Amino acid sequence: MTVRQHLKSARDKLAELSSGRLEAEVLLAHCLGSPRSLLYADPDLEVPNQRSELFQQLIERRLSGEPIAYLTGSREFWSLSLKVTPDVLIPRPETELLVELALKRIPRDGRWRIADLGTGSGAVALALASERRGCRVFGTDTSQAAIDLAGENAQRLAIENVSFTLGSWCKPLTGRFNLIISNPPYVARNDPHLSKGDCRFEPLRALSPGEDSLAALRSIASESMGHLAPGGWLMLEHGPDQGEAVRGILREREYTDIFTERDLLGHERVTGGRMNS
Repeated sequence: MTVRQHLKSARDKLAELSSGRLEAEVLLAHCLGSPRSLLYADPDLEVPNQRSELFQQLIERRLSGEPIAYLTGSREFWSLSLKVTPDVLIPRPETELLVELALKRIPRDGRWRIADLGTGSGAVALALASERRGCRVFGTDTSQAAIDLAGENAQRLAIENVSFTLGSWCKPLTGRFNLIISNPPYVARNDPHLSKGDCRFEPLRALSPGEDSLAALRSIASESMGHLAPGGWLMLEHGPDQGEAVRGILREREYTDIFTERDLLGHERVTGGRMNS
């Protein structure tokens, strides 16, 4: 079969998906090891049998709900092409707000020490390290598979001012930090969203801290107090209905300059504050 024929067949199968056309192209380009532009440049190209079979397998897996990022093994975040596996959360566009807000506070020529807690694929840590080469970024995670993957991403992207260490939240950290940042699990274990969409295939530990959706956010806010330099920032991503609660958590621990920013959908998404100097 040709590229054109494969795409028509796949688009018909994925018709119920809002982005079915795009997904068919992404998966076929992945199977061919080529950019999507090739599909338009040479639609009558014959697809080798082995790659054709792989494409059909990926389409079937997508029809079962498996995320595109796991099928292709990659996801773009902050213009970085990251390798992702089912061992880590798939980087999401809304988390780029966390990076954007951090960069507004980090001087371009800064020499800050930054910690990314629960780093997963390393998305946030690598984005910050790539934009602020004079800073030193440390990522922590309780999953060895995640730490290995984040390190692999750093090496592949030639980002050298970052390192990753196994351990829970702040426990592997030494010294003081100008910024501690995290996109921790914040979905309650009984939340129905966990049984829908991509969440069904992602590691539960990266999505939910248990019955108490604020448990990880509280732990990080408390632990960070012993690792932030005076005036250092703590920034946390959270659920759209958790802004008020997270502001309260920071106030209870006497953080100052507390703020909350909304994402592009208008949801409260990131809350932060400064260590009292």
